[in-house]
Amino acid sequence: MTQAKIRHALPVTREEDFAQWYQAVISEAELAEESGVRGCMVIKPWGYGIWERIQKLMDARIKEAGVENCYFPLFIPLSYFAKEADHVEGFAKEMAVVTHHRLIADGKGGLIPDPEAKLEEPLVVRPTSETVIGAAMARWIQSWRDLPLLTNQWANVVRWEMRTRMFLRTSEFLWQEGHTAHADEADAMVETLRALEMYRSFAEDVLAMPVIAGPKPENERFPGAVETFSIEAMMQDGKALQAGTSHYLGTTFAEAAGIRYQDKEGQQTLAHTTSWGVSTRMIGGVIMTHGDDDGLRTPPQVAPQQIVILPMLRDNDEDEALLTYCDALRKELASLSVFDERVRVLLDKRPGKATQKRWAWVKKGVPLILEIGGRDAAGGQVSVVRRDRLWREDGKVNFVGQPREAFVAAAVGELEAVQSALHAEATARRDAQIETGVSDLAGLAAYFAEDRRFPGWVQLGWSRPTGPALDAVVEQLKALKLTIRNTPLNAPAPGGTCPFTGEPAVETILIARSY
Repeated sequence: MTQAKIRHALPVTREEDFAQWYQAVISEAELAEESGVRGCMVIKPWGYGIWERIQKLMDARIKEAGVENCYFPLFIPLSYFAKEADHVEGFAKEMAVVTHHRLIADGKGGLIPDPEAKLEEPLVVRPTSETVIGAAMARWIQSWRDLPLLTNQWANVVRWEMRTRMFLRTSEFLWQEGHTAHADEADAMVETLRALEMYRSFAEDVLAMPVIAGPKPENERFPGAVETFSIEAMMQDGKALQAGTSHYLGTTFAEAAGIRYQDKEGQQTLAHTTSWGVSTRMIGGVIMTHGDDDGLRTPPQVAPQQIVILPMLRDNDEDEALLTYCDALRKELASLSVFDERVRVLLDKRPGKATQKRWAWVKKGVPLILEIGGRDAAGGQVSVVRRDRLWREDGKVNFVGQPREAFVAAAVGELEAVQSALHAEATARRDAQIETGVSDLAGLAAYFAEDRRFPGWVQLGWSRPTGPALDAVVEQLKALKLTIRNTPLNAPAPGGTCPFTGEPAVETILIARSY
């Protein structure tokens, strides 16, 4: 393919400026926009439609595990956080706090907090809900018969980020947070790893986003957690994105909140708790995993519309016949099932040129786009382009004409093929960018040298240091703007010595730059 012949839809390419390209996809695909409040975004219909698909499919998996949805308050008393010092320290700099419940005029045309309306106790705007849910669990759990207690909520949270980026790191974002209580460590760990596997399979199967699951190092654990596990995805610029986490919290939060139960022997025992969550950050992962220089390529399972039909309207007497043909095709396609759901198909009857509307849908990443003119309708034909195969070798859009019946018969298979192709492409790219030949610090620094474009990840063995020894490793990596992502589950035992301590390597880790 001759690159010079292609006029891409976005104003900037990934190679030119990946950060600007990311922002361009969000804007041109109409996913979200700035809200006027720093770090908060307006999620537009196509972006929110993707989130609704994630929410629907994830919620089904959550409920299949016996977890029940609840809702807990947005405002949490500060005293709840004060009970858990480690947890508070991890979030203190990001907390938004409500101190007054009323405003009054300042006499200058503005408003100020009413000094007479100061709250007796400040309220924290929910950064995460372990503390408030822990208080509820302490009320709900009395006996071993009440365990396990499995809850989840879909909500928004606020973390006052200093540096923000849409979907990836915002002051307010949407998520689900699961919180569970168990009789012992073994049962709690089963739940922790179940949630991790749920996230891994969801990312792979639904988002077509390959991830690596495993425990985080000690310094990367959730504040107050005994163990934190993550799924890590590689973006097209080689950086890592933590796309979901699952935490075994031990009895830390149970002790702070008083979550105790009477065991079978009649003794009062602390429960073991877990928490796990994914957020709208997943949409950022989809953008940076599958997007190209023409916009987003939306995996069919989460595409709000999987097929869009564009009639080439001429504003004449032929339009009615064309629309009748297209609507009949829409109904036929909508009667089909793919991924255990009805095919989502839209007939775009808006006024305007079909080519202009086509590029709007290309940028949104609709998996299959059909353009149908009067002659197509008269001859029982369709013209279709797969979003993941947009260009021909001659630089023209890769529309394929075919009989309507043939397309309808193949449509489900085509959607399944797009889903598989996106996953295969992303997996091959990730695997090609994981370097396993680095064995010392000099090699690590050289691999991530500033002149290396999109370097990917390094996989190596280390001695799993703790305490001050781990702190020293973290500082060495920080100087290179690197972090340890996780220890891949079921990774082969490493050989040789740890490049940081010189001691025998005992486990494999992934090191990368990250979002």
